Amino acid sequence: MTALVLDGKALAKKTELELSQRVQALKEKGGSTPILATILVGDDPASATYVKMKGNACERIGMGSIRVEMPDTTTTEELLAKIDELNNNADVHGILLQHPVPAQIDERACFDAISLKKDVDGVTCLGFGRMSMGEEAYGSATPKGIMRLLEGFDIPLAGKHAVVVGRSPILGKPMALMLLNANATVTICHSRTQNLEAHIKQADIIVGAVGKPEFIKAEWIKDGAVVVDAGYHPGGVGDIELAPLTERVAAYTPVPGGVGPMTINTLIYQTVDAGEKALG
Repeated sequence: MTALVLDGKALAKKTELELSQRVQALKEKGGSTPILATILVGDDPASATYVKMKGNACERIGMGSIRVEMPDTTTTEELLAKIDELNNNADVHGILLQHPVPAQIDERACFDAISLKKDVDGVTCLGFGRMSMGEEAYGSATPKGIMRLLEGFDIPLAGKHAVVVGRSPILGKPMALMLLNANATVTICHSRTQNLEAHIKQADIIVGAVGKPEFIKAEWIKDGAVVVDAGYHPGGVGDIELAPLTERVAAYTPVPGGVGPMTINTLIYQTVDAGEKALG
């Protein structure tokens, strides 16, 4: 069989056209536009690139963005004060604190200081808890992007056995709960799971989110499975050994061009939603 390619780049592009129309409708209605505030602490080049890409995505759909840059000497208190200022700024509809922050900062305290209604990156404990309970909240951007990708390509989830390899608070854990809420049966594995291969061989849907290049071997994955690779490493490889799978699985996300574009797209999608609620 020739596998279905879950093309995140194409889906993100299609979504951007729809978001542009929604932003334009808001402008015509009241003259305002949704605004995303990004906070970059320190001078990590990869983080700076990610923040720039997010700003560019805002620009493409006609949405506003505010870029806040703080030095690597910033304290937890200074960052909390900046987040409080943005929480209280009625013109700001979404707040993104770029991970990671310098070591002296209590990152979790700063994430949790973000207002629930502006937590468009889905990083707060409150947002995670509400999402896990099936209550209204913005999902963590990468797993929510994966759910939107699976939905966009009509991949059935109910009753399927999904195996998530990875347990990070902004990817593996929320991914597992989103799949569970979609009526999949979910197994969570990680780098210390015993008999990992045996768990993966049972998966109808496998999500690689372990952060190690080609850690999950092609021979572990059964024919006809749906393969989602959330990793990206130097050399253009993900967490899953994809090359041998393209002719025997039902569907897979390419690396790059699968999950990555959907992460930024979901952040923008959720900011437009927050803007619509606030500007109503």
